[in-house]
Amino acid sequence: MREISLCMIVKNEEKVIERCLNSISDIIDEIIIVDTGSTDETKNIASQYTDKIYDFEWVNDFAKARNYSFSKATKEYILWLDADDVVKEEDKKKLIELKNGMDGTVDVYTMLYNYSQDENGNPLIIQRRERIVKRKNNYKWQSPIHEVIVPTGNIVDTDIMITHEKHEIKDVNRNLKIFEEMIEKHMQFDDRQEYCYAKELYFLQHIPKAINEYNKFIDKYIDEYDERRDLLYSALIELSDCYKRLGNESKEWETLMLILKNQIPEKDCLNRIADIFFRKNKWKEAIFWYKKALELEYTAESIYDNYYSNICVGVCYYWLGDIQRAYEYNEKAGKINKNDETYLKNKAIYQNN
Repeated sequence: MREISLCMIVKNEEKVIERCLNSISDIIDEIIIVDTGSTDETKNIASQYTDKIYDFEWVNDFAKARNYSFSKATKEYILWLDADDVVKEEDKKKLIELKNGMDGTVDVYTMLYNYSQDENGNPLIIQRRERIVKRKNNYKWQSPIHEVIVPTGNIVDTDIMITHEKHEIKDVNRNLKIFEEMIEKHMQFDDRQEYCYAKELYFLQHIPKAINEYNKFIDKYIDEYDERRDLLYSALIELSDCYKRLGNESKEWETLMLILKNQIPEKDCLNRIADIFFRKNKWKEAIFWYKKALELEYTAESIYDNYYSNICVGVCYYWLGDIQRAYEYNEKAGKINKNDETYLKNKAIYQNN
């Protein structure tokens, strides 16, 4: 059986680190904790699980801290987690099965990352991240902020999910401060950092600044769309939302059409196009685009998009007077998320008509 080191960087995580380690410690062969300046009980709690706890002076660089944690690992493979991540029981079973079947030929295993959930714990944002890497390949984290490993070699995608259960945001401006420090030092951003800077402004609702940075990024790389498809797609989706928030529907539409010009759209793009017609009470046109979204392949990453499409198609049929179809599509949404308030509310309305 292959052995795995768990590497984590932490700071003031006393409220969540025990939950994380409880969910994974019994199937991991080594735990490396790198503390970047905790002033609470984080290290004391971690010491109940491992004696490999190291201090690292925080220098506003996540990649440096993560690379230091990797340098302390001794096992064949390295798994990384954040303190507010957990491995749910069903995913733990999958991870055990994966570990038992490792033959040493795989360099990188990716896993799904359930980054955000609704009030009922249903996924809203699911990403795919490199999660287990072969130690001897000496993979390096890159970028001081929104750090990333560039995976190479034999890469295997798994359906194992890591769930991000954030307790609280200690400093909402932390990431932006790092970006601003990089700018002050005249550090040259790569394409991913340019995108992430715009996204950070968007996340903090600095909408006019975000629009400016998104447009700079898109104008710079749009002619190389295929080479930067993932970044450009995300930038265009988020830029369209910025225009929506400002009530600039023509720019919102123009931005979404730029996606259609360059690639087959994904579900969230089609839903956003549908939303524009929905807001105008153009129910048939909205149904067309929502159904186009539903025609695309159903994946773990698109759970919320499928739920949303079905809910909205149901509402459109309701306003068209087709209560039977409204109910049918609402029930399709209910199969995805049976406890959601919107589904339950709509079900009651359709049943009473």
